[in-house]
Amino acid sequence: MNKRTGAIVGASAAAIAAAAILLPNAHASTDRPAVPRTFSAPSAARLAASLNEDLGDKSGGWYLDGATGHLVMNVLAEDDAARVTSKGAVAKVVHNSMSALKAGARTLRTTASVPGTAWSIDPRTNRIVVLADRTVTGRKMATLAKATGSMGGMVTVKRSAGEFKRYDGGGMGEGQPGAGGMGGDAGAGSAAGTGEDGGAGADGGAGTDGGAADGGGAADGGAADGGAGADGGAGQAAGGAGGDGGAGGAGGAAAAPVGGSAIFGGNARCSLGFNVTVQGAPAFLTAGHCGNDSKTWTADQGGAQPLGTVTDSQFPKTDFALVTYDDPGAQPQSAVDLGNGQTQPITKAAEAAVGMKVQRSGSTTGLHDGTVTGLDATVNYGNGDIVNGLIQTDVCAEPGDSGGSMFSGDAAVGLTSGGSGDCTQGGETFFQPVTAALQATGAEIGAGGGAGGDAGGGAGAAGGGDAVN
Repeated sequence: MNKRTGAIVGASAAAIAAAAILLPNAHASTDRPAVPRTFSAPSAARLAASLNEDLGDKSGGWYLDGATGHLVMNVLAEDDAARVTSKGAVAKVVHNSMSALKAGARTLRTTASVPGTAWSIDPRTNRIVVLADRTVTGRKMATLAKATGSMGGMVTVKRSAGEFKRYDGGGMGEGQPGAGGMGGDAGAGSAAGTGEDGGAGADGGAGTDGGAADGGGAADGGAADGGAGADGGAGQAAGGAGGDGGAGGAGGAAAAPVGGSAIFGGNARCSLGFNVTVQGAPAFLTAGHCGNDSKTWTADQGGAQPLGTVTDSQFPKTDFALVTYDDPGAQPQSAVDLGNGQTQPITKAAEAAVGMKVQRSGSTTGLHDGTVTGLDATVNYGNGDIVNGLIQTDVCAEPGDSGGSMFSGDAAVGLTSGGSGDCTQGGETFFQPVTAALQATGAEIGAGGGAGGDAGGGAGAAGGGDAVN
């Protein structure tokens, strides 16, 4: 072999060796899992639904990682992880399937029917999380321990410092300082005081810079006889539901309240959830236990401003009511009160997802935010009042907030039912899913009137957390 031939052979051998090194690496790059994508709550729900259909009984549920925006999909085996990661989600191998967790929750409804308890499915821990409030002691705790102890590693039991109760408030009386609400400079009802169960004071309202007579939510001078506007508000004589005069303007007709506004029926005070339409007629959703409290509802405690009549009320088991506006020509704004004269337009409804960032608006405590922590929750309020299928959150609420709006961006998500704790110490709050209430009543989100004026539009920067699109 001459030198030239030897050089060619040597070069060929080197090329073959290099190819042998590169080929495995090239092959490995095609099998590398996709980089996890960032999801909004609705887009995560859509992909999760598709993956759940593919996985069937091999799915252990899913959740949205609030810190990263990643969709985390629970699977039962490594073999199922590849199809999850190929779609941009994160696969997590767990022990319990979602069907097994749901079956376990149904078992608890029979074996652990103890007043003062609640439970929900938490896909982050792949367990059913049972909460026992401070009233669960002695024999009640023994019953709960027996029921959960037989379920092995499927259940986690925790204590709640407060007491589970519905959040409908009593009538607003005299004699104590005002109670927060959505007030600003002058607070809420500072002169008239706070009545039973933490109300907002008779004729005290929740306004700023002087407040709003008879329970309004106006800013900069307030609004006589209620309303929810800004810069003049939405009273009987002046204002609509938007900013700078809103819909109706000075001297116009009274504007209907928006989500989170106070509503009064008999001796009860609750909050409006979402304005809707039913076969073209204006109506609103609130809590079912509020609908059971009274057949008729007004915008003021004295009853001078009639709002509507209950046409459907479901409680217990579920917790929603449909109230039809007495004025068939009413055009209530599809929005939620954010306080300080601002509103968040609501254009649609969305299913809750664990990890979803949400906000809640109510007539006692105003606007608060938090995260969905569990789904398919059951709460036993006592006296036979057991509600199923709720959304569990770490958002606070107090009496009078019942029926109020839980939302994410411009999407309606839940109606306030009840919970434990308050907005000073914190606690857990449970919500009736709006989608279930809409389906049951045939209602649709929205009820004319647009999105209001300058203060009414686009307060989305304050709402939502995870994008809803």
